[in-house]
Amino acid sequence: MARIAVIGAGMGAMAAAARLAVAGHRVAVYERAETYGGGVRRFERDGFGFDTGPGLLHLPAVLRDLFLKTGKESLEQCVELSQVDPASRHVFADGTDVALPNASRAGVIQELDAVLGPGMGERWSELVNRAREAWDATRRPLLEEPVRQDWTVLGRDPYPAVRRGLLRRGATTLAEVAARELRDPRLGALLESHALAYGLDPRVAPPSAVVLPYVEQTFGSWYVRGGTRALADALYKRCLERKVEFVFGAGVDAVAEKDGRAAGVVLTDGSREDADLVVAGVDPRALAVMTGGSPGAYGRLWHARDVPPRPERPSGRFTVLLALRGARPEGTAHRTVVHAADRDAELAAVFGGGASARPGLRRGPGTGERGGLCDRPTVTVLRPDDPVQRPDAEHEAVTLTVTVPPHARVAGAEPSPTAVDWTAESVAEEFAQRVIAVAGSAVPDLRERLLWHEIRTPADTAEETGAADGAVPGPALAGAEGRWLHPANLTRIPGLYAVGGWSHPGGGLAHAGMSGALVAGLIVEGADWRGSQ
Repeated sequence: MARIAVIGAGMGAMAAAARLAVAGHRVAVYERAETYGGGVRRFERDGFGFDTGPGLLHLPAVLRDLFLKTGKESLEQCVELSQVDPASRHVFADGTDVALPNASRAGVIQELDAVLGPGMGERWSELVNRAREAWDATRRPLLEEPVRQDWTVLGRDPYPAVRRGLLRRGATTLAEVAARELRDPRLGALLESHALAYGLDPRVAPPSAVVLPYVEQTFGSWYVRGGTRALADALYKRCLERKVEFVFGAGVDAVAEKDGRAAGVVLTDGSREDADLVVAGVDPRALAVMTGGSPGAYGRLWHARDVPPRPERPSGRFTVLLALRGARPEGTAHRTVVHAADRDAELAAVFGGGASARPGLRRGPGTGERGGLCDRPTVTVLRPDDPVQRPDAEHEAVTLTVTVPPHARVAGAEPSPTAVDWTAESVAEEFAQRVIAVAGSAVPDLRERLLWHEIRTPADTAEETGAADGAVPGPALAGAEGRWLHPANLTRIPGLYAVGGWSHPGGGLAHAGMSGALVAGLIVEGADWRGSQ
């Protein structure tokens, strides 16, 4: 039985802790905040409840496996899951309104044909078929196996080239896939919105990002009663049942070493907690500092071939929580995506590049030197039919989310060129008003129904999770010579492992569960373990 110290109580870290405890190890989790869950948080006020992190779950099989392997009660015995239908409603820039059924290929084809025009559904379906090829080719090495020194096999994009006349032409970015194969701005916006929701720039994201809509359409979108925070509650409870110890308010300043091995952690108060192994669920930049380096200096942690260069275009999440008077109308879609009025302006504002000074970008106090905030961004509107989230049937809790530039003012971190100082006076509130205006396309009489609103910015994310710029990690993707992979779970320092959204296989609830499984497998089975069969 080994003593294992886990840094951070995010979802990936707790997934690893539960599995390691079941394997007979003594596990202690040290968390700088006063609660668990990482970015999976909940805000409550006046009887209203809101998720401030992800609002929906995809690939629930990953969490089902976690609960099956760590206790007697299944996932469904611990939380109440339901599929949302329609899976999503989309309001495009030209006013077109389409509602896509959940996990129904035939239904999606029928709806797209009926609303966008004959043949549009089949055009989308053909793309999803090619996405399935990419999924089948990379699912195991990308998501179910530890990333190895031969990760370069994942540098080749698995998305198949499309025949045009006598030639097969391969796209190099997701945006090229949209332009060449969908050939309709609304279908293109539908495809790109899946990448944008994960904080990815479709202009540079590889074609393999088509697996994101494929996974959602194939395996469905699921809601957890009480919000995804209920899932974090259930996982925390499972850890306690397996005798995992949690120490909150315990920041870690350094990874202790002895004879070249990880040997525990040094807490902010100067105390040292010895351990045989250390599992770090933190941003690699923070882990580099904890092991005696500087942010971005990963040399001691990973071989260069183990850490593909990440694109330097981070993004964050801006959230507005709305308390509304009046009942949620029957038949309301759980999720509505209101697409940006100017796609190019939005992408330039969030990620840089392109026409950064186009109309629609705000410049002035609180914005980055070359960036800005889009006037009418893409807004995701979540309207769950959940009594737990509202004081009574005559009120409604609504959450608005937008992908935005990261936070600018963080000591020791080089800001993104589009970064925004989200703490500057009036910046967050002014942008929130724009977001609410856009959301009016999905929620009739929104202004008249509004009781109050709360705002969460990338600065809040940085404060709560420790992410250096309030960025939210995206999922790992194949292609682009490996630039969209994440650092390996196994580091160069013996006894030190990396887990969670900032390490392989990246961000998202399902990916966090996979990361925990991979780290537990490496520890229990050894460094040569190739993944569960």
